[in-house]
Amino acid sequence: MKIISWNINGIRAVHKKGLLTPFVEKYNPDIMCFQETKAEQNQSEVDLPEYEEYWNSAARKGYSGTAIFTKIKPLSVINDLPEKIVKKNNLGEVNTEGRVIAAEYKDFFLVNVYTPNSKDDLSRIPLRHKIWDPAFLEYIKSLETGALSASGGKPVIFCGDLNVAHTPLDLARPKENEGRKGFTLEEREGIDNIIKAGYLDTFRVFTKEGGHYSWWTHFSNARARNVGWRIDYIFASPKLKNKIKSAGILPSVMGSDHCPITLELSF
Repeated sequence: MKIISWNINGIRAVHKKGLLTPFVEKYNPDIMCFQETKAEQNQSEVDLPEYEEYWNSAARKGYSGTAIFTKIKPLSVINDLPEKIVKKNNLGEVNTEGRVIAAEYKDFFLVNVYTPNSKDDLSRIPLRHKIWDPAFLEYIKSLETGALSASGGKPVIFCGDLNVAHTPLDLARPKENEGRKGFTLEEREGIDNIIKAGYLDTFRVFTKEGGHYSWWTHFSNARARNVGWRIDYIFASPKLKNKIKSAGILPSVMGSDHCPITLELSF
């Protein structure tokens, strides 16, 4: 089974460039998780007949949004964080931004997430650090324990743009960016807590060195010079460790300021 996650930064824009269908034909994933779709399903002209589409679009037009395209029909699909977690953590409006969509399969839950950006002035750090990150981790744990599913708990795979470089290995210029958006101690602590909870950063299972990135600024020819950040991840429950066969990054795939990331498993 091949899963691909990609912050596509506007699914209509990538499709109009003629890049999406050739990408799918070349890599032929079983499941694709897109973030920052910036559209509703009825606005998309993407035609991939092998895939069923499940969308969670933001209430605000042309903003945020997630979608799952899958060849394997899910048992169920859940949009957004559950009301119980939203009320407990006072998430409010952020839960209308289409940031989470989950699909339940026979052997696992797959969660696609687009984590809120902390903004250049760090004004969303309190939301991110004290509210979103703990609430999302609670959600993942609840899926695994069965608290949110009538069919019981299952291992979880969660993927997407988490909007943070976890360690200095995950960005080209850590010293210059210390304390800036995407590389603050508060944001990095969110990944620390995910790993402390036992979840595997699947890319790091196979690749220990730096120099591998999934996002590049549009400025200063950064992508060509590979001055980037690894802020896109696929995490998996430890129960799935023996099922994981490979995990990678596809920096040659164009169309967005992010590139796709991959996970292959055997079931």
